[in-house]
Amino acid sequence: MVEKNGVLSTAKYTEYSRVILSLTSIGSDVTNVGSYNLLSYLSDFNKVKRQGINGPIWALIALDSNNYEIPANENPSNQTTRENLIEYIISKELSNGGWALIGNTPDPDITAMAITSLAKYYNSNEEVKKSVDRGITALTKMQNSSGEFSSFGTVNSESTSQVIVALCSLGINPDTDKRFIKNGKSPVDILLSYYVGNGFSHTKGSNYNQMATEQCFYGLVAYYRLCNNKNFLYNMTDVYEKPYDPTVTEATTTKPVTTKPTATHKATTTNPTKATKNTQVVYTTGSYNSTTENKTTP
Repeated sequence: MVEKNGVLSTAKYTEYSRVILSLTSIGSDVTNVGSYNLLSYLSDFNKVKRQGINGPIWALIALDSNNYEIPANENPSNQTTRENLIEYIISKELSNGGWALIGNTPDPDITAMAITSLAKYYNSNEEVKKSVDRGITALTKMQNSSGEFSSFGTVNSESTSQVIVALCSLGINPDTDKRFIKNGKSPVDILLSYYVGNGFSHTKGSNYNQMATEQCFYGLVAYYRLCNNKNFLYNMTDVYEKPYDPTVTEATTTKPVTTKPTATHKATTTNPTKATKNTQVVYTTGSYNSTTENKTTP
């Protein structure tokens, strides 16, 4: 921030949302980054939505990651609120359900991201619930007969990962929900099929890809956290319940899992991540509605 004189981008405000999420995940103060308050950049709604649907989606995710208060904008008419972020995202829903970055054909990545951003409000906002439910239905239609997802004509791992994150945000088990089991395989099975030994590939038969590895990894983290009754991936309030310790590689569960049934990995694979599927699963009807979640009114 200091090197950039406080300007990461004037067109893509997802840059600020991304840094907020990164710093929040390690317990850092996002209101004082080289004397810059990163939240203030998201307070201008016109700038946040300048790049299209991605801006409001990730602004809402970033702001909700630690229940951040939105700073007052110097121009009140441009003030960002959670209400106008939600309204904007819902307004961009396509007529046949789902969302797209461009055009009128729903895209699994953007649809999943939109659902993820709205998930916290699923149980408290009827319009959100209806929109998200249509989005879930749209995702089932986007999934091909082999259980894969494609974006811009390419079947890829990242799309599957985004769908896993979205389902986990709603408390839906992506490995057992019948709506997403195709040809005997779940989205988790599909994601693991892209494992290439040192990471994940973007497409089948290709080599390690950094972006694919990053997205597949946090998709698996989202699934792991669902299975182990932890806060959802982007609900980082638990980071601030105790001092951040970078030497701790696995969080401890504060509440024992008492809900059954169990989910067992079905695919035959030597991937070490297989073990994450042999655990108990907590089923919920919506996001942030577990007793372990922070219940706040934005």
